[in-house]
Amino acid sequence: MNRPALLLLHGWGFDASIWDALATALPDFPIVRWDRGYFGEKAESAIEPPFAAIGHSLGAMLLADLLPHDIPLVAIDGFDRFSGDGAVAPRVTERMRTRFAEDPAAVLTEFRARCGAPPAPAEIDEGRLADDLALLGSRHIASRPNRILVLQGDADPILPESLRASVFPGAERATHPEGGHLLPVSHPEWCADQIEAFLCR
Repeated sequence: MNRPALLLLHGWGFDASIWDALATALPDFPIVRWDRGYFGEKAESAIEPPFAAIGHSLGAMLLADLLPHDIPLVAIDGFDRFSGDGAVAPRVTERMRTRFAEDPAAVLTEFRARCGAPPAPAEIDEGRLADDLALLGSRHIASRPNRILVLQGDADPILPESLRASVFPGAERATHPEGGHLLPVSHPEWCADQIEAFLCR
C-alpha cells in the first residue's frame, strides 16, 4: 500500500529535530519537516497533495489554520486553542510573554524543562519565539480539517485536562497513560502505530 507523504511541524520552543525518533519509526512514509526558525533558518519546503500533516503542540494549531480541510491532520499534544475558558488561563500566557520579554533564555529553558527536554541551543531567534508565543494567547481555530487524530498524554504538564478533553471536537482520539508533552520523543513507536492505523485503513 502506498503511504502518503507526511508534513511535520514542531511546537513552540523546539525545532524539526523533535521528529527524529518518529521519522525512524515511520520508515515507509516520505517525510517533509517544516521548521519555525527559532534556532536557525526557517524552513517551509513545498509539498504537493496528497499528503497528511502532523503537528506537535502549537504546530498542530498552525497546520489546522493553514492547510485545506481535505488534508488529514494528526495533532500530537496539540490544540485548536491554548488560552481561554476551559483552557490555560489568559493571565498565564500574558505572564509568560512578559517574562519572555525580560529574559527570553530563562523562559525558554524553564518551558523545555517542564516538557522534559534539555536546554535549547544557545543561539535563539527571540523575535520569532515572541511572535509565536503571542499566538498561544490570541489564536483560536474555528474551522478544522475533515479528518483529525488527536494523540495525547495523560501526564501532560503543559495542557490541562479540561483543554485536552475539548480540543478538536469530533476528532478521533488516543491517549497514552504515561505520556507527557513530548510524545514524539518519549513514545515514538506508540505515535507511529496510531498514525499508521489512522492513515492506512
